[in-house]
Amino acid sequence: MVELSKAEIEDIKEVFDLFDFWDGRDGMIDAVKVPDLLRCAGMNPTIKVCLKHGATKKTGEKQYKFDEFLPIYDSIIKEKEGGTFADFMEAFKTFDREGQGFISAAELRHVLSGYGERLDDNQIDEIIKLTNLHEDLDGNVKYEGEGLSISIIFLG
Repeated sequence: MVELSKAEIEDIKEVFDLFDFWDGRDGMIDAVKVPDLLRCAGMNPTIKVCLKHGATKKTGEKQYKFDEFLPIYDSIIKEKEGGTFADFMEAFKTFDREGQGFISAAELRHVLSGYGERLDDNQIDEIIKLTNLHEDLDGNVKYEGEGLSISIIFLG
């Protein structure tokens, strides 16, 4: 049973409609888009959690109308496996030995490729490219502010 407020339903409907617009304007979204839709709605679910709740790995396997998607959204909100933005920021702070808001670029790559849903080098390069992260002269990247904070959306 969906226990969302009217405002929450309106917000997720807006994101759903954008995905529907990109996906053919037929009132449905492909289940393979569920993780991306949820990330655009400000959530950080893992692929594993999304698959558990109805996402698919291949395009065309399943489609959802908004009324069918809402229970998926509601159940993933209640899922405790994913971290919040604050959780991710706290995790990065553990690697910030001097408390200056920076993490070693090499250490960032190591964490992204070695923990949780491990990313390959191409995926890490794509995140760095999309977020316009730059190493400073000491080989560090800023994790607070626009750069890395935006990339957290992709980490789900």
